[in-house]
Amino acid sequence: MFLYVLGLAVLLYVYRWVRELRRVPDKSAKYVYITGCDSGFGNLLAKHLDALGFCVVAGCYTEKGEDELKKSCSSRLCTVQLDVTDDESIRKATDIIKTLVGERGLWAVVNNAGVSVPSAPNDWLVIEDFKHMINVNLNGVIAVTLSVLPMIKKAKGRVVNVASVFGRISPFGGPYCISKYGVEAFNDSLRVNMAPFGVKVLCIEPGFFKTNVTNTDIIQSSIEKLWNRLPQDVKSDYGSDYLDRVKAMMKEKFVKMLDGDLMKVVNCMEHAVSAVHPRTRYSPGWDAKFFWLPLSYMPTCIADALLLKDAVKPKVSIL
Repeated sequence: MFLYVLGLAVLLYVYRWVRELRRVPDKSAKYVYITGCDSGFGNLLAKHLDALGFCVVAGCYTEKGEDELKKSCSSRLCTVQLDVTDDESIRKATDIIKTLVGERGLWAVVNNAGVSVPSAPNDWLVIEDFKHMINVNLNGVIAVTLSVLPMIKKAKGRVVNVASVFGRISPFGGPYCISKYGVEAFNDSLRVNMAPFGVKVLCIEPGFFKTNVTNTDIIQSSIEKLWNRLPQDVKSDYGSDYLDRVKAMMKEKFVKMLDGDLMKVVNCMEHAVSAVHPRTRYSPGWDAKFFWLPLSYMPTCIADALLLKDAVKPKVSIL
């Protein structure tokens, strides 16, 4: 019986692998709009899809990002300056895309733009700390998607939302996990809404990768600023050496968790854009597949115990 089940599982795996090999034809006629292309995943994806023959519209936050991307890509690629928190910026980018794609519509939008700071214990934060990140990571995804959705429907194309494995589990405080949970919810509802129109909605849920989002210098600088503005009673709760212990943890453990192979994520994005039969969800990164996702399915008491085991604890901790 065991061998029968194992054989069936292998056959199903091979079938899925073969089925997912097929790519969409006529890439040179398909436009793909990507946000957050100044660096990281978005920058690599823009270059990768351009090399494959797609017509890429790269949304960059800075002119420097636009210039550098243009220099390293073909004349097919065009850039738009884009701030996903600014309605007027989104509208201008949408108008440019409408002119480019014409009646054929937009094949795909990849919502990649995102930020990761401030991230800290929730009692260190004020509501304004939450608003900015939610505006970028969640409201920006929704606003950009809605701005181009009619063009996506016309092309029977794809919406690719870059969430995170931390849209499934929340191991740290602050707005990051909250914003990514929101992306997951938007993604799921949109997928069901758009299915009758032939539009595929896919979600990318990376683990820890070495990008600006996980840059330890940026994260430590942000945490230090938050610590310095805390009232003394909160600092006393955590202990005068708490900040030093957090920095030591990041140096000893966090850095070692970061995967430097960004193409693991980019290849998932490319598959979501170009495969005839894309997956509904992609979870690039061994940590995502074998630790964070399994942990998210465990009973809460077990998941919390594992998360607290290696956490930097406050001075007044009763654990």
